[in-house]
Amino acid sequence: MEFIRDYADWFYLIGAVLFILTLRGLSGPKTAIQGNRYGMIAMAIAVLTTFFVAENPVIWMIIGAMILGGLVGIARARTVPMTQMPETVALMHSLVGLAAVLIAVAAILHNNKLLEIGADALTANNIDFHAMSKVHLFELFVGCFVGAITFTASVFAYGKLAAKKWAKTISGAWVKPVQAIIFIAMLACGFYFFSTGNMTAFWAMTALALIFGWVWIAPVGGGDMPVVVSLLNSFSGWAAAGIGFTLENNMLIVAGSLVGSSGAILSYIMCKAMNRSIINVLFGGAMGGAAAPVAGAGEQVQRNYRSGSADDAGFLMSNADSVVIVPGYGMAQGRAQNAVKELANLLKEEGVKVRFAIHPVAGRMPGHMNVLLAEADVPYEDILEMDEINSDFPATDVVLVIGANDVVNPAAKDDPSSPIYGMPILEAHKARTIMVIKRSMATGYAGLDNDLFYNDKTMMIFGDAKKVVEDMTKAINGTGH
Repeated sequence: MEFIRDYADWFYLIGAVLFILTLRGLSGPKTAIQGNRYGMIAMAIAVLTTFFVAENPVIWMIIGAMILGGLVGIARARTVPMTQMPETVALMHSLVGLAAVLIAVAAILHNNKLLEIGADALTANNIDFHAMSKVHLFELFVGCFVGAITFTASVFAYGKLAAKKWAKTISGAWVKPVQAIIFIAMLACGFYFFSTGNMTAFWAMTALALIFGWVWIAPVGGGDMPVVVSLLNSFSGWAAAGIGFTLENNMLIVAGSLVGSSGAILSYIMCKAMNRSIINVLFGGAMGGAAAPVAGAGEQVQRNYRSGSADDAGFLMSNADSVVIVPGYGMAQGRAQNAVKELANLLKEEGVKVRFAIHPVAGRMPGHMNVLLAEADVPYEDILEMDEINSDFPATDVVLVIGANDVVNPAAKDDPSSPIYGMPILEAHKARTIMVIKRSMATGYAGLDNDLFYNDKTMMIFGDAKKVVEDMTKAINGTGH
């Protein structure tokens, strides 16, 4: 395979161009499938080229790991429900961070020929500067601590999204000082390692980075988790890019940089959609966290709301000229996307104009609602972003909110004391009639009560999203229109 080795840079260039086309394709639902294909081709080129240019690869170990990883990935992809996709994405990010840490450790041990002395490699106190340049040490320093932070932060994000008992939110005045102490100590150990090559400092830096990743994300509230998932995606990319320098692999540098920059841009867009800064999200405490108004001793204030049935909702929608559906996590949790598509198609047959309104941070990960609707084959032209549809709500006859809470909360517009005040929302409260499907009157992920539910124009419909939507469809079919 001398041909591949001689033209490796050209193959990497082709792969890099395909990765760029991948991101371009993934920027819109109509081109997402083609974008995925570009990505798969690019990754195949990258893996095969790297395989043949590597010096003395242990073939059985590499192929065995690839087969094992592929089997696990295929099995997980086929079995994971859409409701668990956010935590699955977070868990995948953790593996990228862990890989960066392990590669950094392996590079240090290998480049200094410490592997030749067996167990002593782990206890050697200093590395040989003749075998590793200052630049190389800096690359390892950055790649390792970013990867370690990404690993534990992503594991915690997975636990938080999956509602694991061990992923408990921490709070208190002590949190920020402890974060600062750990971060400064981590940088100090890393700088000492970079300056002297002291291995004890390297291990200390790695351990502190692992701890910092956990302590850093643990105080972040559930309402901010979509931003955290996006940011960790960015971190995993930068960790990969850093290790690309260590391995002198141009493709890994390019791919990691693309992932890192695109994740950072997406995080910025999502923060803008929440009227928050990334610093505020990561170091300013949880969004929300405030409970509904209380009368005392933890007793919630009783507020009047109007409830109705699926039959009532079906009648109202079938007699409307325009309907806007606002999907939220409740749709994902109830796996109702196919039932919602069937409802939308039936309404269109009745002559009703039906569209879907998507908020940038709806659900538990970036693009969560878009993925669900695409899975149900909802036409792309019917799916509109917040900025595209907000001006249409005042002229909309019926808005159907399915399991969304914070992204339609009028407090963001009307209540300066609300933690989400100033956050751009879908202005469903301006529609002529509002219908909300929820299991109960419980607060959303940000822990805030929603004034929309008590609006005179709002009708609450309680139950599982899929069952309620199916009952609405039956009711419309029964009207005989």
